Amino acid sequence: MEQADFQTLVSFFKVLGNESRLRIIGLLANRDHTVGDLAELTGLREPTVSEHLAKLKELELVTVRAEGNFRLYSFNPKPLYLANRELFTRERLASLVDDAPPDPEAKVLRTFVKDDRITQIPTGHKRLLVVLRWLVEKFEIDRRYSEKEVNEIILRHNEDYATLRRELVDWRFMAREKGIYWRTPAESADDVELD
Repeated sequence: MEQADFQTLVSFFKVLGNESRLRIIGLLANRDHTVGDLAELTGLREPTVSEHLAKLKELELVTVRAEGNFRLYSFNPKPLYLANRELFTRERLASLVDDAPPDPEAKVLRTFVKDDRITQIPTGHKRLLVVLRWLVEKFEIDRRYSEKEVNEIILRHNEDYATLRRELVDWRFMAREKGIYWRTPAESADDVELD
């Protein structure tokens, strides 16, 4: 999220995080009011209401127009609609944590897997396990595979199918009996102890 968008988002939360301002917005959403009306309805002093209105005007949530000797304030929902559409999207909110510590498994996969292919078999156990967890997902649960089928699936992701097949079995991601292979329950692969 760009810094300007981030600041706009923070401003919205600061302004709308005040109970008195929310009450004023609620009153203005029903109909237009003068500062005096709002002071009477909220129990606040007029200068306090004016301060709240100024904050709401900064975000263009309130508009004002002269009517005779009075100034009438109105609620303007457009900034909320725009913020909802542009700032409160899942992607924009998720980008607030771009600076969060990266997921270590995702980092390993970015290093060793490109375009759905394992570019290099990791030598360290922890990294190898991450890659094997990724690779075993290419196999269906509750299905039996011949060795040839296992080799073909692994070959789509790396040419060294023999090593990867052996690692999948050794690390209990897959089981083998009489030339038939199958995925093991996830718990058995997760039980592997690392030094």
